[in-house]
Amino acid sequence: MKCGGTRRHSVETDAGRRGRKRIRATEMEEMMVQERIIDCIKNGRAVLGIEFGSTRIKAVLIDETHTPVASGDHEWENRLENGIWTYTLDDIWSGLQDCYAKLAADVKEKYGTELTMLSAIGFSGMMHGYMAFDREGNLLVPFRTWRNTITAQAAEILSETFDFNVPQRWSIAHLYQAVLNGEEHVAKIDYLSTLACYIQWKLTGKRTAGIGEASGMFPIDSEKMDYDAAMLDKFDGLVAEKGFEWKIRDILPKVLTAGQSAGTLTEEGARLLDVSGKLQAGIPLCPPEGDAGTGMVATKSVAQRTGNVSAGTSVFAMIVLEKALSARYSEIDMVTTPAGDPVAMVHCNNCTSDLNAWVNLFKEFAESFGVDVDMNRLFSVLYNKALEGEKDCGGLIAYNYFSGEPVTGLEEGRPMFVRYPDSHMSLANFMRTHLYASLASLKIGLDILLKKEDVKIESITGHGGLFKTKGVGQSILAAAMNAPISVMETAGEGGAWGIALLAAYMKNGTKGQSLDEYLEKEVFAGMKAETMEPDSEDVAGFDAYTKKYTACLAAQKAAVEALR
Repeated sequence: MKCGGTRRHSVETDAGRRGRKRIRATEMEEMMVQERIIDCIKNGRAVLGIEFGSTRIKAVLIDETHTPVASGDHEWENRLENGIWTYTLDDIWSGLQDCYAKLAADVKEKYGTELTMLSAIGFSGMMHGYMAFDREGNLLVPFRTWRNTITAQAAEILSETFDFNVPQRWSIAHLYQAVLNGEEHVAKIDYLSTLACYIQWKLTGKRTAGIGEASGMFPIDSEKMDYDAAMLDKFDGLVAEKGFEWKIRDILPKVLTAGQSAGTLTEEGARLLDVSGKLQAGIPLCPPEGDAGTGMVATKSVAQRTGNVSAGTSVFAMIVLEKALSARYSEIDMVTTPAGDPVAMVHCNNCTSDLNAWVNLFKEFAESFGVDVDMNRLFSVLYNKALEGEKDCGGLIAYNYFSGEPVTGLEEGRPMFVRYPDSHMSLANFMRTHLYASLASLKIGLDILLKKEDVKIESITGHGGLFKTKGVGQSILAAAMNAPISVMETAGEGGAWGIALLAAYMKNGTKGQSLDEYLEKEVFAGMKAETMEPDSEDVAGFDAYTKKYTACLAAQKAAVEALR
């Protein structure tokens, strides 16, 4: 007995020693990583990416392993002024400066050093929109964001003239609508820009656009890696009678592809970015990109037969094509990757807003009984409940249209839930139909690519709020697309990380190394991804649901007319 006890004591002591050794080894490793990051920052080898999202400006600093080591952010909201969704110039610059200051403070707190020099910087922003400047650099009219749907007439005329789908969001649609409206400022335009291109211009003095960002301004010729020359001529022809001094070529930013330099940070630019005056000038900047392009980079979806789906407040899918589509579709935007490869984009204005509203209703219900509800758990429980529902949702149909939806031909929307008298009304079916509804419009657009155009897809990566509950959003999207869906552990880093990777590629990519090769070998090698294959019964169920959803769109349109 005594001997047995002694042996147990000896084993426990040995285990404890091994544990302490592991702890010490871990601490040593953490110290070494910390020292490496400090050396990277002090010697100006870190890379900065900043993205202007719809509700947040986010900055991410990455080290030489492309790992985020510090961050900063600034919350902001667009404002509706005189019927135009906009941000003021003060909103833009105060937001950027606050975001950068928070990043610098994060660096100081974590590593005890100042941020004074960087290896490279990248800026990205919401694609599209309209910022027009005169020769003195004055903004001629308030910034018109992508959210505005005031260019229907222009978009229709341009689409017919170009035989190319020009969505209302695009910069060229905003410009031509201003022409059609007879707005006086148009004659004074010297530079037409997006938000990201504007920031780049002010910080470097260079009027440039990454090709992905440019593809949301004006149609791109992916062979020549520039704006489509024939369409430029057609546009000039449309406005020739106006007698403007400018040609469209002259006022658009210069198109650059991933890996090219887009200028260096000037002394004035350094002071605009860092009001403390500590950041040095001379830092190279990569071409400014749009949020669609940075999302593709952040999910390693820039090669042919790959794509990504971003699902949050809105939802869009980006599919990199092997060849041009056979026809023009109003449901599909043609843009490019940051490397210039053609991309089919299905963009839907509505995704999780109505779903979130219902979840909040269930929260209120629980709280009425005195139950304190954790929102993460509530989402998890309700989302997983949806997986128990019937594959076709048992006859329940939901429309998540907080706003209009171009894919289904609606200029306005009304959230709506409908069912047959004999539908199987259950919580599982209810949650499943709202998850289906979040992706139904996207599926309608994607079906054109997958079924009509027979586009081949080898991998799709999902990112955004819909995929936070493990396995649920993935399975629903897999059913919608009838394709395997992956979710990466890095997808949550978002577009700020994506533009930082593009800046790193410009600085560190080897000669002849493509963007896809750089991401594959230098960034994502060995990175974990969870992939879910589509279930055939789920696919058939979503197809059946979509038929009923499409047939009932007449009811949605009637609701819009009735509820004005």
